[in-house]
Amino acid sequence: MFWQLSTGNWFMTWVKICGTTNLEDALVAVEAGADAIGFVFYEKSPRNISADAARAIVQKLPKDVEKVGVFVGTPSDRFQEIAKQVGLSSVQIYGSPENWPVAQRGFKLIQAISADGLSDAGIFIGAEAKKTLHAILVDSGSGCQPGGTGATFNWEKSRGMVLGLGRMRPVIIAGGLNPGNVGEAISILHPWGVDVASGVESSPGKKDPEKVRAFVKAVREIDRKTS
Repeated sequence: MFWQLSTGNWFMTWVKICGTTNLEDALVAVEAGADAIGFVFYEKSPRNISADAARAIVQKLPKDVEKVGVFVGTPSDRFQEIAKQVGLSSVQIYGSPENWPVAQRGFKLIQAISADGLSDAGIFIGAEAKKTLHAILVDSGSGCQPGGTGATFNWEKSRGMVLGLGRMRPVIIAGGLNPGNVGEAISILHPWGVDVASGVESSPGKKDPEKVRAFVKAVREIDRKTS
């Protein structure tokens, strides 16, 4: 597991800045204190990036920063190939369990699910899933738009299911998060990690440095208050 603890007992929420398309934005996120940088390999996304471009960025990032590839309905053999080519440390997939690799291939597996499907989330934590599943990401997406909607889901309504999932696997929350609301989301859902894309952008695929810094700062402030 990649639990993030500071000295003592202060738990630090894992922070992923997703939808990164250029080195400048990636370095800003790292400097701000993000734990992970996300790259979207989905042609329909305005944040889509090629494997070659992502690889060039990954090569210039610190080794201890998670490099996460986001895939939508991509066959297992294909996303494993890209993960190896780019140098990803984690793979986040939107799609059915059939896409899971049979065994670990040198990366951590994050399964993304829609908050609307939380009542059925148990299918993702069965015996087969436990062999490879590293974390669960709960997003506000739908079948038409799996992620990056910029909209939040009902945190209060989903709280029980999110906490239940968290007892079995680390839970990451996404969907409509921004510097102004991430503290509230953490206070309600107590996730292991948070994931943001559009909430820290100046335009799709281009990050706003001040928003990135404000987002990480807001997470660390709520961490201190709740530690």
